[in-house]
Amino acid sequence: MSNTQNKVYQTKKTNLFIILSGIFLTNAILAEIIGVKIFSGELTLGIAPVGWRFFDEYVLDFNLTAGAVIWPIVFITTDIINEYFGKKGVRKISFITAGFILYVFLIIVLVTKLPPAPFWLEVNAADNDGNPFNIDYAFNTIFRQGLGIIIGSLVAFLLGQLLDVYVFQKLRKITGSKKIWLRATGSTLVSQFIDSFVVLGIAFYVFGNWSLAQIIAVGIINYIYKFSVAIALTPLLYVGHGLIDRYLGEDAAQQMTEEAAEDTSFM
Repeated sequence: MSNTQNKVYQTKKTNLFIILSGIFLTNAILAEIIGVKIFSGELTLGIAPVGWRFFDEYVLDFNLTAGAVIWPIVFITTDIINEYFGKKGVRKISFITAGFILYVFLIIVLVTKLPPAPFWLEVNAADNDGNPFNIDYAFNTIFRQGLGIIIGSLVAFLLGQLLDVYVFQKLRKITGSKKIWLRATGSTLVSQFIDSFVVLGIAFYVFGNWSLAQIIAVGIINYIYKFSVAIALTPLLYVGHGLIDRYLGEDAAQQMTEEAAEDTSFM
């Protein structure tokens, strides 16, 4: 490879990592922020809640956090980064993202403690129907999350990412360059199984008052969703690979995947 070709290769490689990291970072942080909203999966589809009963104690429906809507993008991006930049690339962006998530939470705690301006409260003292409304209370309630949720989210995020990259690389040694769907889907299913229960266990069992039975029940619902989405989004993984291979060129793409498999990437 000539110096000119090497410079082009390194430039494309760096640009690709920046773009993928931006997608990963943006969606991971956004999922954490909007995750305070819980929505009904059944009502979204226009059907009645399933009303499943677990352990003869809890009637559960497919109620999910809003963050679950975009979290699958993080799944796909993780697998693509793993494919082209190896475990070092995934670990690097995972720790960077965890740091930014913590920063976001700290800033939110800080701003929710700032005293509201009187005029802001006055102009928003009632909703559109004329009912009394405290906008500062609403703002704080929406954005402020408990310590347990923050710690649970960060631990589950990092544990899930590190487990994902480990399983991905193990499957890659078995499949080689073929069967992208197997290593991508397999690593996601294993890592998200752990993630689904860790975040609930820390946030609501260790720091909260949920019973172990309730943790298991809600965790099962979350994992069913993640399992289904991981399977459904497999075609998008191939689309992403196709676009990246076209951008890099066949030779450069092959070189990057080989480097990632050997763990000699620029990360």
